[in-house]
Amino acid sequence: MPAADLPLLIDAAHAAGRVATGFSGPQAQRWDKPGGAGPVTEADLAVDAMLYRTLLGARPDYGWLSEETEDNANRLTQSRVFIVDPIDGTRSFAEGADTWAHALAVAEEGEITAAVIYLPMRDRLYSAARGAGAWLNGTPIRASEIGLFEQATVLAAKPALAGALWRSGVCPAFKPAYRPSLAYRLGLVAQSRFDAMLTLRPSWEWDIAAGALIVAEAGGLCTDRTGAPLRFNNADPRLNGVVAGGSAIHAALIDALN
Repeated sequence: MPAADLPLLIDAAHAAGRVATGFSGPQAQRWDKPGGAGPVTEADLAVDAMLYRTLLGARPDYGWLSEETEDNANRLTQSRVFIVDPIDGTRSFAEGADTWAHALAVAEEGEITAAVIYLPMRDRLYSAARGAGAWLNGTPIRASEIGLFEQATVLAAKPALAGALWRSGVCPAFKPAYRPSLAYRLGLVAQSRFDAMLTLRPSWEWDIAAGALIVAEAGGLCTDRTGAPLRFNNADPRLNGVVAGGSAIHAALIDALN
């Protein structure tokens, strides 16, 4: 029921923004997760708790997968699952920057059907429902039509530019750029602010789920690093990298990668 779930996600994302902005980023209590899993703040946990109450309160028969909730196998028995990153870009949030986002999605039998990425500090809300298109603040968006590396700007972290990752032994001649939130990168690709994005390391589903649908509904493609379709609500919620962009540049990137 993408049409019914999307308004729920939009309302929940706005509520998440109100919770998160009630904390002052640099002053929010912060600590590091075990095993080098990155930082978390009290704001992440407060947003996670609110979303859990709100979303499962509205859809008690859905499963739950969130970066900030201890995972369990119960979600694997549910046909529909919320996949949530309460704050994507926690380091940016803790530094007082404005490029962090809330990422909310619904997966049905492994495919994303409704999705929202919300940047409260920038007043940007990306949204999509399966078969209904993608939107930024209510305006339809489309992915880039550029297909040549020399004309393309690609969001990628520095490690992804290493020559050993590319068939030619050299990174293609696209212009690299960077934003700290994976969800935000996918939104920027969907609106064709950038032509593509890629991350070649294992990627958590909650970072990617919402943006994958938004890119696809904007006319782009979002796959793993080999070009294989993405499936969600896996027992191990990690994807084999992500490549997203307009169809032409996506094909060029997949062909160029090792």
